[in-house]
Amino acid sequence: MHKRRRGLLLVLVLMLIGLFLFFGMKLRPGTQTTTRNSESSAVQEDVSENVGDIVQDIARLAQEGRVPEVPFAAGEADQQTVHAQWGKPLQVTESANGQYEEYQDVTIGYQGSKAFDIRSFKEDMKKIHLTDIKNKLGEPDEVRYYQDPTTNQIIFVYQVNDKYQLKWILPKPTDSDANPVVHHISVYTELTEQVTDTVEQMTLDEKIGQMMFAGVSGTTLQQETTSLIHDYKVGGLILYGNNLDTPQQTVTLMNALMAANVNNQLPLFLGTDQEGGKVVRLPGPLKNFPTNQRIGDINQSSLSFAVGQLLGEQLKAFGFNLDFAPVLDVNSNPNNPIIGDRSFSNDPDIVSKLGIETMKGLESKQVIPVVKHFPGHGDTAVDSHLELPKVTKSLDDLNQLELVPFKAAIDNGADVVMVAHILLPKIDPQYPSSMSKDVITGMLREQLDFDGVVMTDDMTMKAITNHFDIGRAAVDSVKAGSDVILIAHEYANVTAAIQAVKAAVNKGELTEERIDDSVRRIIALKQKYQLANQPVKAVDINRLNTDIEKVLNMYMK
Repeated sequence: MHKRRRGLLLVLVLMLIGLFLFFGMKLRPGTQTTTRNSESSAVQEDVSENVGDIVQDIARLAQEGRVPEVPFAAGEADQQTVHAQWGKPLQVTESANGQYEEYQDVTIGYQGSKAFDIRSFKEDMKKIHLTDIKNKLGEPDEVRYYQDPTTNQIIFVYQVNDKYQLKWILPKPTDSDANPVVHHISVYTELTEQVTDTVEQMTLDEKIGQMMFAGVSGTTLQQETTSLIHDYKVGGLILYGNNLDTPQQTVTLMNALMAANVNNQLPLFLGTDQEGGKVVRLPGPLKNFPTNQRIGDINQSSLSFAVGQLLGEQLKAFGFNLDFAPVLDVNSNPNNPIIGDRSFSNDPDIVSKLGIETMKGLESKQVIPVVKHFPGHGDTAVDSHLELPKVTKSLDDLNQLELVPFKAAIDNGADVVMVAHILLPKIDPQYPSSMSKDVITGMLREQLDFDGVVMTDDMTMKAITNHFDIGRAAVDSVKAGSDVILIAHEYANVTAAIQAVKAAVNKGELTEERIDDSVRRIIALKQKYQLANQPVKAVDINRLNTDIEKVLNMYMK
C-alpha cells in the first residue's frame, strides 16, 4: 500500500515538474519570440541575398547582351536563328523603333533582321523590388518614365558597358507602394549597322532634309509646311508662341504635322523653347516656373531635376519631343541683353550642377534636351537676334569660365549642343562660332570630345543674315562640323539652304560621306529617344498645374 502511494506521489511530482518546465518556457519573456524572430530574420536575409544574387546575375549577363534563361544576345542574334530555335512568336507588334515578337515570357525587338532589344517577363523578376536594384547596382545612369492610358512606369537605365544598356521597368512608386516589384527587364543595344543601312538606302535629298530644322507658319497646317515635310523630308520643326494659340489648337496642329509625316521613313523632331521663366511657348493657363536665376539662388539639385521633369511632362502632353533647353550660359556680364535671368548663375559650377539636373529631368521624360548656347553667350553685349556679338576672349579664358558647364554636360551624356552666333576673333577672326571649324570641330568635337548632334542657333537671326547669304552660311556651317541647321523663319530660307548644301555636294565642296556622318548621328538620336510621332489627346492643364504647384510649394516657401 505504501509502495503504491509512493509510486503515485512520484508520478505526480514528475507531472508537476513537467508542467512547470513547459509553462516556464512559455512564460519566460522573449524566449520563443526571440527564436522565431531569429528564424524569420534568417529567412529574410536568405531571401535578400538570393534576390541580390539574381540582380547581380542579370547585370553580369547584360554585359554580354543577354537576359537569364535566353540563349540569344542583343546585337548578335538574328530573326532566323530565333525562329529556328523557338518557332513562330505568339504575337508580332510593329513600332517606330522596330518589330517586336512576343513569346511566353520573353519579347525580342528587331531592326531589320537583327535583335536589338531582349525583354524578360519571367517570374524571378517579381522577387526584385526597386530598393533591391539600387542596393546592388547603385543609382541608375538615367531615370525615365512611360505613361499611357493603362500604364504608369518608371525605368532605371544602367549603361553596363559601351555596348549595352540594362533597363529595369517597374510601376511608378506611389504612397501606397513606394517599393514596387519589377515588371520586366530589357537589355538594349544601338544597332550601328542598322543606322548605316538606313543611311545607305536614303537619297541625297532625304539626307540633306534630315539636317534641316525648319520653322512653320500659322496656327494650322499650311501648304508650305506640308511641302517641307513631303517634298524636302525635313528632319525637324520648331514652333513658336505665334504658332500656339490654345491647348486644343496646339494639339490639333501637332497631330496634323505628325500625320503629314506618316509616309516618311523617319519621325520628326518637334521642338520649342520651353525654358521656364520669361521664355515659354506652350499655350493656355499653364503655371510658369521661376526664372533660372531664381532657381540658381535656391541652388538645390533636386529642384532643378524636378523642373526638368515638369518641363518634359508639359512638352510630351502637347506632342513635343525636343526642348531647346537648358541654358548653360554663365551670366558673367550683368549688362548682357539676351541671357540675364535665363542663366542659373554667374558661377560656372552652379550653372553646371543645376543645368545638368534640368537636362536629366527632361531626359527622364523622353524629351531631348538641347544645351545652349555654346561656347557661351553670357559675356556678350549685343543680342544676336539683332547683330553679331563679339567676345574677345582667348581659349584659356573660355576654359576658365564659359566652357565649364558645357564640358560638364558633355561628360554627363549631353545628346545635342546648340552653337551660338558669336564672333571670337582670338579663335576665328573670320567666321562666327556657328560657322567656325575652329569652334565646332576644334573646341567642341576634339577638345571637349563631343560625339553627339551639333545644331546651330537660328540662322535667320541678323547676326547671320546681316553678314552672310543664308545658303552660303548653311554650307559653311556643315563644313565646320554642324549636323543640323536651324532655320526658324520663312519657307524660302529653308529651301535656299537645302539647295545650297546639295549644290555644294554636287560640286565636290562637300562630300556625301560628310553628310552621312551627320545623318547617322541624327538617326541614332531619334532611335535613342524612340521617337514615334504618335498623336496626342487633349491636354489636362489642371493635372499639369497640380504637379507644378506641388514642386513650387515644396521649394518656394
